[in-house]
Amino acid sequence: MIVTFLSNYINHHQIPFCNACYELWGQGFHFVQTRPMEQERLSMGWSDQGQGLPYVSCLYEQEEACRRLVLESDVLLAGWSDQEKLVQRRLQEGKLTVRISERLYREGQWKAISPKGLWHKYKEHIRFRNSPAYLLCAGAYVASDFHLIGAYPGKMFKWGYFTQLRTYQEGELASRKGRDGKVHIAWAARLIPLKHPEYMIRLAKDLKELAGKGYFGNTEFHLDLIGGGELEPRIRELADREQVSELCTFHGFQTPDKVRDLMEQSDIFLFTSNYLEGWGAVVNEAMNSGCAVVASLQAGAVPYLIEHGVNGLAYPDGDYESMKKQVCRLISDSSMRTELGRKAYHTIRDLWNADHAAKALSEFLQALRETGQLHVCKEGPLSVAPVLSMKKLNRELKRKERRD
Repeated sequence: MIVTFLSNYINHHQIPFCNACYELWGQGFHFVQTRPMEQERLSMGWSDQGQGLPYVSCLYEQEEACRRLVLESDVLLAGWSDQEKLVQRRLQEGKLTVRISERLYREGQWKAISPKGLWHKYKEHIRFRNSPAYLLCAGAYVASDFHLIGAYPGKMFKWGYFTQLRTYQEGELASRKGRDGKVHIAWAARLIPLKHPEYMIRLAKDLKELAGKGYFGNTEFHLDLIGGGELEPRIRELADREQVSELCTFHGFQTPDKVRDLMEQSDIFLFTSNYLEGWGAVVNEAMNSGCAVVASLQAGAVPYLIEHGVNGLAYPDGDYESMKKQVCRLISDSSMRTELGRKAYHTIRDLWNADHAAKALSEFLQALRETGQLHVCKEGPLSVAPVLSMKKLNRELKRKERRD
């Protein structure tokens, strides 16, 4: 079986999955990169890691060979790229194609009423609803968008991004945390509006006031902001103005490995992105690092990865006060931090990782090709993607919070 993954470029969030596919299919697996990585990503500490990988080919260097791979492979995994005409040509020929997609309507499903937009969705998706075309939903709200336009009926499955898995001996992660006697609260992202880095400074101010009133007893805390971006000068200035600079360390952009090292030393991880965040791979990484994660329910990864109160905590509607309440609980309760972090680690180690996803995909494709039947997992990657309403999930979480 020849399987080709088509995407704009390969990065450290895709390489673990692609490596796992290469382990399964060997020279039968290919990744076609359609353009070089942007300088912005390179300046963030990412690297052009496609060089030297045996399965990577660049369409802008080997156009004819790459076009053949896209059109003639037994299976195409079609991620986001600028080669939609090639994908549609393959679909028109009735060849097995598996789309991997984030949301269509991040800014609101009201956009689905646009005649021009709907025509494009018809050409790309709807007209192939009865073809051998399937959808892997890289985010919990993806299925709702495609269900709205009537695409991929009964053919939408959970998916995501699968970061590098780090495994640890029992107790090893716990031994790396709290070495300075403080509860470390980490945040990692670009400092841009949709990520809400200002929440960290507001939180530092509020926690400082609570600590001054004896709310946390003798427990000390520190906030680590990892990343850079357009808002960094403003956020640093805000920290100075609110007199919390001594509680915050700005680490700037770091390599992916360094980010993971910092996560391993952190007790709590905050993920504050809003509804524009398609997935949020730092959630995978923080859970793998045994952090007690407090995450915005609006981001695509959160409903798939986090079971509230079991392996992490979620907060609704980007509600800062709800987030603060969860953080205060965790600072005050070391047992809760440890248990949530332990179960978070197990979630990634046992289910949401590249090896598991590649194996599930292999079994799914093999069953389709040999029997025409769907081989669906009970949970995790390649399980059925339910049609989830963000508003409904937020309401349910608010009810849980009131009961707590």
